[in-house]
Amino acid sequence: MIKRTCIVTHDLEQSQLDKINEIIPDWELFTGKDPEIWLDYVKEAEVIAGWKKEIGEYILEENAKLRWFQSWSAGVDSLPLAKMESKGIQITSANGVHANPISETIFALMLALTRKIHTYVKNQQSKKWHHSGMKLEIHNKTIGIIGVGAIGKETAKIAKAFGMKVLGVRNSGKPEEYVDEMYTSSQLNDVLPQCDYVAVTLPLTKETRQLFGAEQFSLMKDTAFFINIGRGEIVVEKDLIAALQNGQIAGAGLDVFEKEPLGGDSPLWELENVIVTPHTAGSTEFYNQRVIEDILIPNLKNYVKGERPAINLVDYRKGY
Repeated sequence: MIKRTCIVTHDLEQSQLDKINEIIPDWELFTGKDPEIWLDYVKEAEVIAGWKKEIGEYILEENAKLRWFQSWSAGVDSLPLAKMESKGIQITSANGVHANPISETIFALMLALTRKIHTYVKNQQSKKWHHSGMKLEIHNKTIGIIGVGAIGKETAKIAKAFGMKVLGVRNSGKPEEYVDEMYTSSQLNDVLPQCDYVAVTLPLTKETRQLFGAEQFSLMKDTAFFINIGRGEIVVEKDLIAALQNGQIAGAGLDVFEKEPLGGDSPLWELENVIVTPHTAGSTEFYNQRVIEDILIPNLKNYVKGERPAINLVDYRKGY
């Protein structure tokens, strides 16, 4: 009898391996970052967790056996979605894993820009003792959270600790705890003029690509800060640069960009009112633990019973 096969393309702790083996004791299980461990078994794998470039050419072959793919990232826009859908492959994302670290990053960027921490770090490097015109505070201001999913919910919760007014934007317009006013996606332009901070926590889809351009930045207050931890392609980068250079907005904290790594010739590196981080907002010591224990293992229990994975099942029509 040919054994069913599961591949996890990351290094796991023994306790995590034990938990997976308890669910699929009769399966072949291959785990590890080194492709040599599992590459010969990709075509036979029914379940794969974690995308690697070496996988793509095999799983889409006619006789490949993949039925369920667990993404190691919240966004799935980089996957060959159309081809995977045509083969009936179920995809689950890592949505929710990032809620704590990314909400912390959002506030780190907001606070740094508000209290000029980035300016003082530069001053420190040149031993410059200077006030630098620091005067703003974050308490009781208004934040617009564009995309109220797991990350947006946690961001709203933190915002309330600062007494902030929270405006949310989501497709459904469905109310959410800690969000004072919820709007639909079509009402984005009505939200922007009200905000002191705009935090973009959206996935990249056909609808969100280049959602923020010259029109949206012109609607924002010239005292507002723009934070993007979603995807770089959600923003027309040249329009954002123009808005920052022309004083249409006060500043930006950016973790994602149209092209990554961010090119050395980008003006964003040099602008005094910008903080650049290298797509690290979701990095956390608990990343693998959350993907495995909060998503993969519960879904695997369902899968072996013949049920659809219940947590973070991607809707191909929506793209997330």
